[in-house]
Amino acid sequence: NFRKAVESVNVVVAPYESEDPDKEFKEGGLGRVQVDPTDGTVAFGSGLQQWGFTLKKFAVMYGQKFNQPPQKMMEKLWGDYFHDKAGGVWKKGNPHKNISNGLKRAFVQFILDPIQMLCQAIMEEKDKKVKKMLTTLGINLKKEDMELKGKKLIKPVMQKWLPAADCILEMMVMTLPSPRRAQGYRVDCLYDGPLDDEAAQAIAKCDESTGLMMFVSKMVPTSDKGRFYAFGRVFAGTIGTGQKVRIYGPNYDGGKKDLHLKSIQRTLIQMGRYVEQVSDVPCGNNVCLVGVDQYILKTGTITTIESAHSFRQMKYSVSPVVRVAVDVKNPSDLPKLVEGLKRLSKSDPLVLCITGDAGEHIIAGAGELHLEICLKDLQDDFMKGAPIKVSDPVVSYRETVQ
Repeated sequence: NFRKAVESVNVVVAPYESEDPDKEFKEGGLGRVQVDPTDGTVAFGSGLQQWGFTLKKFAVMYGQKFNQPPQKMMEKLWGDYFHDKAGGVWKKGNPHKNISNGLKRAFVQFILDPIQMLCQAIMEEKDKKVKKMLTTLGINLKKEDMELKGKKLIKPVMQKWLPAADCILEMMVMTLPSPRRAQGYRVDCLYDGPLDDEAAQAIAKCDESTGLMMFVSKMVPTSDKGRFYAFGRVFAGTIGTGQKVRIYGPNYDGGKKDLHLKSIQRTLIQMGRYVEQVSDVPCGNNVCLVGVDQYILKTGTITTIESAHSFRQMKYSVSPVVRVAVDVKNPSDLPKLVEGLKRLSKSDPLVLCITGDAGEHIIAGAGELHLEICLKDLQDDFMKGAPIKVSDPVVSYRETVQ
């Protein structure tokens, strides 16, 4: 199943890969886009329980045992590689013959089986066996976690053994291109103006000494009522506190329409759930801005280059087609609903909040799960727990005749 999942992803991304991806990469292009577990570009895990790993995690561990370098060990932990414990040798290929002889693929033998054994021992509450395995793996749990039983214990154990954060960070560091490299071949997809103008050249070079080019991709609600951080990425130049900038709204057409000349009140960096104020942020980094939320609805462009065009608007593979009507149970909470819908519409790029022909308030989302999340945010975060009434979801059908 894992192999089929990897193959299905590669089928989708293969059309975007050039005939000679290695040559393209050397010339500064995109390079390989197909993924391979032996390259560390595939992670396995559980999003629900927040654990994950790449083959490198186990390759380092087993490489010491078999006296193999990690890269060589990664190749043996995927595909038709089998380890004959009785003979002490590795076998490649002939999966039907090796499996019929009682051998298991290395991925199953050295990765899946240990995970299954640990989870099974926890579920069957074999405390002595679990403690022995935790000691062998070097897992130290908190006192309150050790008191958990069964399924509740699996989550903290797996998070300690195979933390998803370490896995994702490792993949980001080892496989993602640097902003300076990536923007060189992405500028034609990002920028809406001519590729030979000042702004486009600054974006392609990711040069902090040029004029500012920044794209605001999301509005993040703050603890202050009705205020938002403008979250986005600096593609060229440097943005700082007090800097006077040009803000292009979604309806900017190259003239003065939807153009605002304002100063940045504060520049912040998001550190998990905390924000840290800084004096300035150079290109290649993400940043949060304070004081521009009243000029940007969902996304926008911020620049200091007068001749600059806007960044292209983000495109989504889904549309807000599932709709529900919302209303308050207590008429006194109506102002909270109206204000909450405004904040919801601004904070989620995909959601659509409109007023129907009969005056009802309608929320449209990409699906029932998306709507469920939006309604929870509306009631708990934006309306401070005020009760609301929600109608049954309705899907709008459209037909096109060509």
